[in-house]
Amino acid sequence: MQAERGIVRAVGAAAVGPVLLAVRGGRFALACLDEAVTVLAFGLAGLLVLAQPAFRDTGPGWLKRLDLSVTFLDRDGRHLGHRGIRHDDQVAVEELPPHLEAAILATEDRRFYTHAGIDPVGLVRALVANARADAVVQGGSTITQQLAKNLFLSGERSLERKIREAFLAVWLEHQLTKRQILKLYLDRAYMGAGAFGIEAAAQVYFGVSARHVSVAQAAMLAGLLKAPSRYAPHSSPDAARARAEEVLDRMLDTGAINPAERQAARSAPAALISPERGSVADHYLDWAFREVQRLAASGRFGRHSVLTVTTALDRTMQSRAEAKLGEALARDGARFGVRDAAFVAMAPDGAVIAMIGGRDYAASQFNRASDALRQPGSAFKPFVYAAALIHTGLRPTSAVQDAEICLGSWCPSNYARGFSGTMSLASALARSVNTVAVRLSVDIGRAAGELTMSRQARFGRARIVELARALGLTTRLHDTPSLPLGASEVTLVEMTGAYAGFAAGGLKAEPHAVLAVRSASGEQLYLRRGAARPRALPAEVAAEMNAMLRKVVDEGTARRAAIPGHAAGGKTGTTSAYRDAWFVGFTGHLVAGVWFGNDDDRPTRQLTGGSLPAQLWHDVMAPAHADLAPRPLPGSETGMQVAGRVGRGFVEEVASASVRTGAARRGFEVLSGPR
Repeated sequence: MQAERGIVRAVGAAAVGPVLLAVRGGRFALACLDEAVTVLAFGLAGLLVLAQPAFRDTGPGWLKRLDLSVTFLDRDGRHLGHRGIRHDDQVAVEELPPHLEAAILATEDRRFYTHAGIDPVGLVRALVANARADAVVQGGSTITQQLAKNLFLSGERSLERKIREAFLAVWLEHQLTKRQILKLYLDRAYMGAGAFGIEAAAQVYFGVSARHVSVAQAAMLAGLLKAPSRYAPHSSPDAARARAEEVLDRMLDTGAINPAERQAARSAPAALISPERGSVADHYLDWAFREVQRLAASGRFGRHSVLTVTTALDRTMQSRAEAKLGEALARDGARFGVRDAAFVAMAPDGAVIAMIGGRDYAASQFNRASDALRQPGSAFKPFVYAAALIHTGLRPTSAVQDAEICLGSWCPSNYARGFSGTMSLASALARSVNTVAVRLSVDIGRAAGELTMSRQARFGRARIVELARALGLTTRLHDTPSLPLGASEVTLVEMTGAYAGFAAGGLKAEPHAVLAVRSASGEQLYLRRGAARPRALPAEVAAEMNAMLRKVVDEGTARRAAIPGHAAGGKTGTTSAYRDAWFVGFTGHLVAGVWFGNDDDRPTRQLTGGSLPAQLWHDVMAPAHADLAPRPLPGSETGMQVAGRVGRGFVEEVASASVRTGAARRGFEVLSGPR
């Protein structure tokens, strides 16, 4: 009996054991699933946070804002270019020949009508193809993703931008039909030679409407979408025809054409018409169009969508800048290991008269003048010095120390890897001394009564950021010990606009392109008036800064920028490992900024702001001043007076003793400190 009971217990244990294991295993699986869901939720929340900036332009009426048709004029009223939808020759998707749509879908997005904005199957297929070829031969972005980038994002290559693009693609799929998405994509895709949209490209390359393109022409047009610069028919006809044959093969794979049609298209490739010169200011027009879109979003134009916009662009300045920038890169690019550059010129009120966003718009539509975030290096130091003049009581003639200073474990060094001891504040800026700039951030906090060096530096950096914001910088400025040395990234157009505040005697300048807007019937819808501009700097501080910044050009690191017969001020900037080289400068007439560097952040070969950037600034600005009467920098109407030798150089006195007191700061708090 006991044996039988033992057998029963053993059998029961054998039966219950797996059940218990199953229950325990189920609990473990549920726990793992719970953890996975939690991680996924946090991951999605993080992605949504990163995607938020992409949705700022997707408020009510976003599609209406995209339907603008804008003809741009230069400041003399001459035709400059066009952006937006061309209402007069708009072609519906239904009017396109079936083989054109088939060519585009076979090349760009075979599963366009079945995916929901993102195509995992297409992405995997592209990854496999690229792995096999050991090169990027296929892209994984859908047409909807490409449209999202074209409508709302810049061409910057980053993980953050791809996350925004993905979210926007899904959003677009829920806002529009597939035909609407395809229509918007075909109307706005850049097709090379200054042509935007499939209809404009058909006219530019073949002299026919997109309604009537042949199979061979359709294949060539579809091939352009991947890389307009590489496959541009006018500049690279062999590459364009080879790419068209690839498209024909893909059309055959998808069943869009049969072998006989493919052979016929290969035997009679698309014939091109003679090219016409495109716009000389495409990056400028892209930037100006965004300004028009913002004005439209604010309701300035009512229901009008066909607009004629007069811009501030100076065609002569723009053409000269393009030529000189191209010459500089062709002559010295290889020697310095630099492949790209950007240029911005504006009036002291912020009216942008020239803009170059890169060496070749056909190769890259990314605007390095307005969209690229780069460290300005020492070009940021004028904001540090101006804050010090406001908050410490220091003057250009004040003695400062070039000596070692450490904030925690960080001890900045100078370009020359040494220290020069006592010198004037003006000489320190002219020689771009790093230790003095960091010491000034501490002096600002010390003058405010902060007790420890770390708190003094933190307080000083906050005042520096406030001043930079007042002058027009809107990008995020990180509160780090190296902030005074230009460690935070900014855009060239914002930096140039901030320097325009110095050229305007302390008044804030807002960079802008649009001067006037008229409707299709000629009705004036918008006129930019000379409204009162906020004061970012007391006039006396602006005068002192202008004297010191002139010293940078006359005696310091920017001597190559000097324009004989014209007073000029400015500041060079060179970042660590020589990744970025800047010069931003101004005269009484104009302000301009220059940047040289590489898109992949690769270091240059010891390129400094005082070399190519300062030289290009001079080469563009000197001819522009040839017929202009010399105009003193604000605050120096009666000329610069030499106050004496301080430190290692002459110090120019620009303000009388009566304006050196805190009471003369016009509402700015000036704290006691060393003089």
